[in-house]
Amino acid sequence: MSIQSQAHKFGATILQNLPEVPEDIMQNWIENPRALQKLLSGLCPSVNGSDNSVQQQLQQWDSFYKKHFNLVLGDVATTERQSGFDRLIVVASGLTLNQVYDECAKQFKCWRYADDLDSSVTTNDRDPKNGAYAIWLRDRQEADEENKNLSADQLATQQVKGITLTERMLYELKYHDETGKHLDIRNWTLCAGSRCSGGNVPSTGWSGVEFEVDWNHSVTHGGSLRARSVVSCQS
Repeated sequence: MSIQSQAHKFGATILQNLPEVPEDIMQNWIENPRALQKLLSGLCPSVNGSDNSVQQQLQQWDSFYKKHFNLVLGDVATTERQSGFDRLIVVASGLTLNQVYDECAKQFKCWRYADDLDSSVTTNDRDPKNGAYAIWLRDRQEADEENKNLSADQLATQQVKGITLTERMLYELKYHDETGKHLDIRNWTLCAGSRCSGGNVPSTGWSGVEFEVDWNHSVTHGGSLRARSVVSCQS
């Protein structure tokens, strides 16, 4: 039996023995293929975790930076991964908001509330001006449901680390590379790790036709406006 024929029979056997799956759960797997891949990898211990290892992800980021920014990433220190935080985001030293936005705009349609994001967004919890760094996020297409209805001010009071605008745009670009799709097609990411010059907070989402970078007041909260929590060795 050829490998291709065996793979087809294996797939058919899985479908025949699959228990009834609710429609909402099926849709979740359709929208989150990487999460499904991680679940299925548990069926095969010999390869389990290989696609999600720290070293594998760092190699992917190295290729990403060569492709999009003509940069050699070099060594990047990573903090210990926490349970549930499986998506590594690596930010290269010296990278600017305008650089990342411009590269996104080369790949798909984009809109931003200000022509110069570097001048508009003046404060970031983590800044590539201080050198390359890495963070861990939950590996999700939609922003964290755990943080819905929480404003940036409330998150700060609760000492919840949130994603910065730079990190979120890099995630958008990387996710599009991997899947051809976009993040936050139903919700918005509140980039609570960043602040605009007037104290407002950047936010991002996919409008259906373009990737948008907008802003909200620091007290604004809602069910569809959600920060992405971050695990980082930096503040």
